[in-house]
Amino acid sequence: MMTNKKGSTGLKKMSDLLGGFGRGIGKVVNALYDGGRKTIDMMIRNIIPFIAFIAFVIGLILYTGAGEAIAKGLAPLASNIGGLIILGLIVGFPVLSPVLGPGAVVAQVIGTLVGTLIIAGEIPPQMALPAFFAIDVQVGCDFIPVGLSLGEAKPKTVQVGVPAVLFSREITGVIAIIIAYFASFGLYS
Repeated sequence: MMTNKKGSTGLKKMSDLLGGFGRGIGKVVNALYDGGRKTIDMMIRNIIPFIAFIAFVIGLILYTGAGEAIAKGLAPLASNIGGLIILGLIVGFPVLSPVLGPGAVVAQVIGTLVGTLIIAGEIPPQMALPAFFAIDVQVGCDFIPVGLSLGEAKPKTVQVGVPAVLFSREITGVIAIIIAYFASFGLYS
């Protein structure tokens, strides 16, 4: 009779161990499933509409030729540091930067034109690095509202956060251009 009681105790311990293991796996699978469901929900509510908006803006800029016209008008500014700072201020202007950011169409065209002018000898090669920073001041400005919504920011946070980042990007963009200008000394000697 003793052995029978010992056997049932061992069987109970084994059953408890397997039950605990099964519950642990169930919790992990449930957490992964819940995470996947939340991810899909966030993609549908936040990312996909943003991608559709960006595709529309890029299509509009490419179709109208506005990106190329703006870029050709701004490319001559790349020949000196003052022009690059003005270019950075224009590209980073808080109202323009979220519009210019998607697809970086303007930055691509200006970058190509500046590269062509550097090759032609009309712009010194030392201006390549600061020009890169000048044409990319708007980087990230198109993602600010989406980033805040992904972080589930409250409307007041979005109302204050978006302009704050846009204006700070205007200031830090100019600082980056100046740093890049001094960092380019001796780069192409």
